[in-house]
Amino acid sequence: NHPLTPAGITAVSSTDRRIRLAAVGDNCVDILQPSGHRFVGGNALNVAVQFATLGGSSAYFGAVGKDDDGALTARLLARGGVDISHLVRRSLPTAHTEIHVSETGERRIGFEDFGACAGYAPDKKALAAMLAADHVHIGWLDDSGALRRRLVAAGRSVSQDITVNASAESLRVEGLAIAFASIEGPHQAAARLADSLLTAGARGVVVTRGALGSSLFLNGTGIEIPARPIVAIDTTGAGDSYIAAFLHGWLSGATPQTAGAQAAAHAALTCMHEGGFRQAPADV
Repeated sequence: NHPLTPAGITAVSSTDRRIRLAAVGDNCVDILQPSGHRFVGGNALNVAVQFATLGGSSAYFGAVGKDDDGALTARLLARGGVDISHLVRRSLPTAHTEIHVSETGERRIGFEDFGACAGYAPDKKALAAMLAADHVHIGWLDDSGALRRRLVAAGRSVSQDITVNASAESLRVEGLAIAFASIEGPHQAAARLADSLLTAGARGVVVTRGALGSSLFLNGTGIEIPARPIVAIDTTGAGDSYIAAFLHGWLSGATPQTAGAQAAAHAALTCMHEGGFRQAPADV
C-alpha cells in the first residue's frame, strides 16, 4: 500500500491510467485590488483545475449561483478539463472574495461572501462518485466535518486544507491521510504545528510557508523543501497549486521529497500570473 493511505488503497501508476481526484468545497470569484480584475478561484476549485492541468482526472463538487458568475465558474472549470457533472446551481449568489495585492505580489483578503457555497452538502450520487475516486481533497466546507468523517469511515484517502476552514469542528483532522496547513515561520514552527495535528489524528501533515518553503511530516520524518526564488506577480492560489501538484506526485508513487519539489515548482509558476490558474481576467 502507498504510505499514509488506508488499507486497500494503493498508489496509482501514471502509466496505468489517469489518477482520479475529487475536489470538494469552495469556489469564488476573486476580485483583485487595485487592478479590479476578476478571477475564478477558491481552494477546492483551484486544486481541481491544477490537478487536471498536471494530467490527472479531476472532478469538482460544490455549488455556484444561478448568475453570471456561476456560469463563468462552470465554463472555466470545464475549459480546464474538470468534470462538472456534480456542480450544483443554487438560488444564491456565487461566492466572491476581495483580495488586496501588494506591489510584491503578496495578498490580503479584505471581504468574503461564501454565497452559494455555504451549506453545500453532496447528494447520494455525488458521494458515490467521491467514493470511486483515488483521493478526495476537501477545501472550505461548513459541514462541521461530516463529509470527512463519512469518507474516512468508508476507508477513503482524504486530505483537507485546514487553513481555509474557520469553525473548530471543521478544523478537526482525525483520519486525514494529509492535513494541509499554512503558516509564516521557520521549519521548527511547522514541526510544532505538525506535532499537534498528528497527535490530533492526522496521518501526515504538509505545511506551506510561503517564500520560506514548505515542510513535510510523513512516515515519522520531517523534510524541508525550499521555495523557488522568484519575483511574484500574485501569490493567489499558490498554496492550492502546491496541494494539487503534491497530491498528483504522491498518488503517482513519488517520494515525499520529489512530490514536494514538484509542488514547490508548480506553486512558483502560479505566482507568475494573476489568479489561481491561468485565465483571462474580466474587469469589474
